[in-house]
Amino acid sequence: MTEAAAVKAPVKRRKKESMGKQVFRRLLHNPTAMLGIAILVLITLASIFAPLLAPYDPNHMDYANLYARPNAQHLLGCDNLGRDILSRILHGGRYSLSLGVIAAAIGLVLGTFFGCIVGYAGKEVDNIAMRICDIWSSIPAMLLAILIATALGSSFFNTILAMTAGNIPGSIRNTRALVLRERELEYLEAAKAMNCSKMKVIFKHMMPNIISFKIVGTAGNIGHTIMQASGLSFIGLGVPPSTPEWGAMCANARGYFLDHPHMILIPGFVIMLVVLAFNLFGDGLRDAMDPKLKD
Repeated sequence: MTEAAAVKAPVKRRKKESMGKQVFRRLLHNPTAMLGIAILVLITLASIFAPLLAPYDPNHMDYANLYARPNAQHLLGCDNLGRDILSRILHGGRYSLSLGVIAAAIGLVLGTFFGCIVGYAGKEVDNIAMRICDIWSSIPAMLLAILIATALGSSFFNTILAMTAGNIPGSIRNTRALVLRERELEYLEAAKAMNCSKMKVIFKHMMPNIISFKIVGTAGNIGHTIMQASGLSFIGLGVPPSTPEWGAMCANARGYFLDHPHMILIPGFVIMLVVLAFNLFGDGLRDAMDPKLKD
């Protein structure tokens, strides 16, 4: 190739990888995150297809197998009413996972919305909102959830409402901190110079830059929310007692722990496994979305 042809030859530029592809690639190279994802996918699919996978109806009472230990007929044994524990674990995943994900998602939406407004509105609004959050946060989240669940009664919707109420102040504070960091950056000054309204600056320009941090925090918080839902069910303030929810199963078995430990150890182990999986996934997602991470 002549020197002139070499000069004219187009230079191939490496195509810039999108943020989504970078995050996905980093997750694939994180063994602990992939372990968490694998566990979550397996348990989620098992819960979705519980009617097909469960060997028995979760409320079917087999009086010939009361307190039965794991055997060939009942792989995880039976409870004090002869109900198959495996079937109740599979169906209970629908309630436990839904409670955790929905409550965390509502907290994410409300916390991000109000946190953005508080952080950008100015000193007076910020001071008033933070004092309200101080008072709100002075009540422990679990205690507040217990008070709300006691007042409203046991139901799926009331349990979500009770858990969400305790998580919103922390979400607002976290979002406010992110907004205060972003509000003085140049791209927001440019948006103001273009006469963008405050709502447009907040929700079109600022929120897309902080939502990734909020998603990471929420992914790690789902495990805590599932623990909280199980705790409410354990003390009889979550879903109705007959519902095959993991916390309710532990509550039903607490009086039989010494003689029939499998009744409480199995659902307790499943709760632990799911919480661990969400924590592994949350940590891996945080590392994958870290803008300072160099390949």
